[in-house]
Amino acid sequence: MTLTDPPVTPPEFLMTPQGRRIAYRRVAGRGPGIVFLHGFRSDMQGSKAVHLASWAEAEGRAFLRLDYSGHGVSEGDFLEGCIGDWFQDALAAVTLLTEGPQVLVGSSMGGWISLLLAKAVPERIAGLVGIAAAPDFTEDSMWAEATEAQRQALVTVGRIELPTDYSDEPYVITRRLIEEGRKRLVLRDPLPLPFPVRLLQGTADTDVPPSVALRLLGHASGPDVQLTLVKGADHRFSSAENLDLITATLTDVLDRV
Repeated sequence: MTLTDPPVTPPEFLMTPQGRRIAYRRVAGRGPGIVFLHGFRSDMQGSKAVHLASWAEAEGRAFLRLDYSGHGVSEGDFLEGCIGDWFQDALAAVTLLTEGPQVLVGSSMGGWISLLLAKAVPERIAGLVGIAAAPDFTEDSMWAEATEAQRQALVTVGRIELPTDYSDEPYVITRRLIEEGRKRLVLRDPLPLPFPVRLLQGTADTDVPPSVALRLLGHASGPDVQLTLVKGADHRFSSAENLDLITATLTDVLDRV
């Protein structure tokens, strides 16, 4: 299917119960709806989100994407945010802006937030597609890979800077991000996923390696959980072939709902 980018229109805004003003965009259509959840320091205008918005419009499928607080055009300071804040933003969007069961598509950190939503409101989740899902990354990647000096700086200064392949500007990691993230871990306790789950993972992903996807696959319980490894795909997972695989996978999940 040939898709064109949806017209650029001003986003709408939602005030969450916590008082954060977050931006979102919706496509009207039939259910089950689809909710796209972006990654850390990303936004709802990324290639995967825009591609899915175009696909949903062509399919007549309800679709929602949002910017967590401190991301994209939502209000708030990114450095003051944490996993719990962004989960609450997503929860408000799902509960206040959608009707009926939803299929979640979570990219990187959005995969973790999808799993938190599945635990919090399982009755609203019809399926889940994880793209390089990164559950528990604040603990198992950022903290686990930090040097002793970096850990001391997090405790005493409250922040450290880490280099990234995606920007000339380093990632600033805060003490709150790490400490609050420990309250949101999903790979330490049972993780029932009683709906179709599809995990997509690139073998060339150096940010979230395939071992994370394999750990999630082994840890989650459910009647229909599958992992697809794509040789050579990196963390962006946004080549034309990757995007086609995402929509094909999403179609499979919707057919099973």
